[in-house]
Amino acid sequence: MKENKVYTKTGDNGITSLMSGKRVPKHDIRIKAYGAIDELIAWLGLIRDTTNTIEIKGTLIKVQKQLMVVAAELATDSKTDFPSNLKPLENKTIIFIEEEIDKLTFKLPPLRNFIIPGGHVSISYCHIARCICRRAERHVTELDKEIKISGIIIAYVNRLSDYFFTLSRFFAHELEIKEVKWSGNKFH
Repeated sequence: MKENKVYTKTGDNGITSLMSGKRVPKHDIRIKAYGAIDELIAWLGLIRDTTNTIEIKGTLIKVQKQLMVVAAELATDSKTDFPSNLKPLENKTIIFIEEEIDKLTFKLPPLRNFIIPGGHVSISYCHIARCICRRAERHVTELDKEIKISGIIIAYVNRLSDYFFTLSRFFAHELEIKEVKWSGNKFH
């Protein structure tokens, strides 16, 4: 019986494989891009684990699945290597995130100041996800300068950071946590 091990030892010298089998350094911008997406996927699991709001849990699992597709697209250096069982993101995915942002925003008071992250673990996790998402966006747009990346991926990741910010505000509202506002040198 063949043993199926998690470790392969093929990355011990700082090199990893893309889906095509092409070997690249682990510090390659493509690896940084889909690595940040992978990190974001993990944080979303944590956020899902801290909320009891069924609709939010459903949205987050859907986003995690969409991000798995993003990671696969970023790990593919040729359209012919993209897994046949996956479908690249489409514009409707961006529309989905925008609609989720709009649904949450409708329930919130208007925003007139910057918000200091914190107040509850769920709120803080959303802000961490927002920051990781922004880092992923920076890596994806940097990769786009070398290798053309789908504009849908770039827009989707950009919209996601807005979603996590809005979700943090929704959690504050839902949990009745007063947002700490920042307005320059004025401290409230």
